[in-house]
Amino acid sequence: MTRHRIALAAAGLTAIAAAGIAFAAEPAPPQPAPGAMVDALHTAFGDHHVRAVHAKGVMAVGTFEPTAAAARLSKATLFSAGPRPLLARFSDFTGIPDIPDVAPEANPRGLALQFTLVDGSKANVVSHSFNGFPTATSAEFRELLLAIPVSGPTAAKPTALDRFLAGHPIAKTFLTTQKPAPQSYATLSYFGVNAFAFTGPDGARRFVRYRFIPLGGEALLSPADLAAKGPDYLQSELPQRLAKGPIAFEWYAQVAEAGDVIADPSVAWPEGRRLVKLGVIRLDRMAPDPVATDRATTFPPLAVPAGIEAADPMLGVRQGAYPISFAHRQ
Repeated sequence: MTRHRIALAAAGLTAIAAAGIAFAAEPAPPQPAPGAMVDALHTAFGDHHVRAVHAKGVMAVGTFEPTAAAARLSKATLFSAGPRPLLARFSDFTGIPDIPDVAPEANPRGLALQFTLVDGSKANVVSHSFNGFPTATSAEFRELLLAIPVSGPTAAKPTALDRFLAGHPIAKTFLTTQKPAPQSYATLSYFGVNAFAFTGPDGARRFVRYRFIPLGGEALLSPADLAAKGPDYLQSELPQRLAKGPIAFEWYAQVAEAGDVIADPSVAWPEGRRLVKLGVIRLDRMAPDPVATDRATTFPPLAVPAGIEAADPMLGVRQGAYPISFAHRQ
């Protein structure tokens, strides 16, 4: 990855429902083809024949223990069949495989989870460390990605990125208000920004978004502490931490209320919304054969059991992009 490409990424990335409640139908805007999204990611970050985004990561394994409250909220077998094995992938943002962990553009960090269900099938969850997404639609996100590489230091002002952010204040907030770097991937909260519909055993349908809270609380680095860290400090810290004992996250569903926007991941729901604890994620060791495991694993977000359905049209585009990116990096 050249210094110029990192500078371009930095310019773009650091310049920056309850039961019985009816939700109004929201018309789905035109969506780009999944291949066009993958191409846009490669345009923004370079084509390195790795994951198109969140390219740099590390994987661990453990178990998920559901709560009784989860089984009441959704009839999905994930929440009713007892402890389930899982694979977790923590990552930095961008499609740059050697991005320094200390770089501002490495935010937001990602957490992807893959659960093995009782029938041997897989269920996936993807999340990142910011409560929201920069744009309302995949089409707008593609515009943002395409603006990044043509908005470097020598580009005429206002650049394509300047013009985009002027018309998309939420994207500007996303790109300029990321959290400080964490002490560890294990000391960050992560948010599933796309909404899902849960159907309970009683037939009640509720809209939810996910969040994962570290059991020991968040711990972030001061600028002085970050300056002392190496470019791969997060990758090396996690195995050292797990060698001392397991790490855990509480998994919550934030339940929408009337008036909450279901199909726009750029709008966070109010913090006063009810949180239902779905269970505890415990990771106790690193994934075996990490390079091969990482290469062989993908996390399409619509791999979900009955009782969970997509409620955000962005998920369809994301689902289609995963196999394209996976095939490209093999």
